[in-house]
Amino acid sequence: METYDFDKIIDRRGTGALKLDVLQERYGRADLLPLWVADMDFETPAFITEALRRRLEHSLYGYTKDSANYWPTVINWIASHHGWQVEREWLTYIPGIVKGIGMVINVFVKPDEKVIIQPPVYHPFRLTPQGNGREVVYNPLREHADGSYSMDFENLEAVADDKCRLLILSNPHNPAGIVWDKETLVRLADFCHRRHILVISDEIHCDMALFGHKHLPFASVSPEAAACSITFGAPSKTFNIAGIVSSYAIVPNRDIRERFYGWLEANELNEAPLFAPISTIAAFSEGEAWRKQMLRYVEGNVDFVIDFCARHLPQIKPLRPQASFLVWLDCRGLHLSHDELQHLFVEEARLALNDGEMFGQGGEGFMRLNVGSPRSVLRQAMEQLAEAVRRTVKLH
Repeated sequence: METYDFDKIIDRRGTGALKLDVLQERYGRADLLPLWVADMDFETPAFITEALRRRLEHSLYGYTKDSANYWPTVINWIASHHGWQVEREWLTYIPGIVKGIGMVINVFVKPDEKVIIQPPVYHPFRLTPQGNGREVVYNPLREHADGSYSMDFENLEAVADDKCRLLILSNPHNPAGIVWDKETLVRLADFCHRRHILVISDEIHCDMALFGHKHLPFASVSPEAAACSITFGAPSKTFNIAGIVSSYAIVPNRDIRERFYGWLEANELNEAPLFAPISTIAAFSEGEAWRKQMLRYVEGNVDFVIDFCARHLPQIKPLRPQASFLVWLDCRGLHLSHDELQHLFVEEARLALNDGEMFGQGGEGFMRLNVGSPRSVLRQAMEQLAEAVRRTVKLH
């Protein structure tokens, strides 16, 4: 079996990489270590690059039909990794998960109706409904003494009125890295099915469960979940191909499917561009060894950050993620205001992370750290942060 090198430094300068090229615009300076946007700095695996290269060698890129292997490969991957038997007619291509959220909102949520989210959570869950003129209803996660989170079903009952038509679920959860258990998902499905609330389950991180945890597709946990949900997935996070838009939707319920997929088809939004099926087939048919090695490396990075903070930054408490390469850092022990915390990371430590407040209520005093980098880069980042904290503590 091939051994992959995740310590390799990939110079992304000059490639239009969002992670690097908008630092000046978003953070006010370009000389930062970028540990923010959720793509990894590991080289996209060669079996995907080679599949794309083979197609590029045929130098005519006209209108293309999907490969016959496209959807069977996706179906087999989901069945083998998550124990969920998806039917072919349940599946369609979508041009991105955030775009998919916007499409669902426009198809299913009237202008005077509402969307429920559970902060702290991925910020487009809030921005996309608001940008489409829909009211957002908040059901904040309940934080526990050990830093873990659970859903607040009592509050959900209180805030969900008759105008709530959609709930957006992060499964696994971003930024806290939660793999939701079956009891929680079944209870959520029962609630939403009873209230006629449609659920979007964003499962883009589903193939990145860590430390022995196992992802459960929302629609698979009960008949009620299948009846009231649209699932979004993609190989993009796992195989580091976010620039190749390769997302898909899964809808078991016929009425929901016909309404949504009919709208997509009418607008030709269900047609995959040339390279999406090619990269998806390569990832899901050849990528298991790479995926497993990558996850072990990410687990090592998570352990490194937790150990480093325990030894050198006890004021910062990382929450061990159950999935993905994102670590939720509780920085409240530094006793800094929002602006002071931003200044510490950007101006003193020269680091670009995601500010916790962007994820909504409950994100105050947190930062989201992307550990999908070679360990040498992560070590440099943590050492810069420790030195910045030492200087800040002296000043205070």
